[in-house]
Amino acid sequence: MIRDRKDPPDPSEDRDQPESGHERKQRKEHESRNQDEALEETFPASDPVSPFVPAKAPD
Repeated sequence: MIRDRKDPPDPSEDRDQPESGHERKQRKEHESRNQDEALEETFPASDPVSPFVPAKAPD
């Protein structure tokens, strides 16, 4: 499961273990896609892009 740093941790997730290089790359790509999507949603408005990303996508 790909999640953002701001998402709450999964109870089964081991938070004491550092992320691997591959996990970091996946997380950064996911964050970048979210940022690009936020930018597209605000265009052509003059408001700045909101860095907020909801923890769960709506069903």
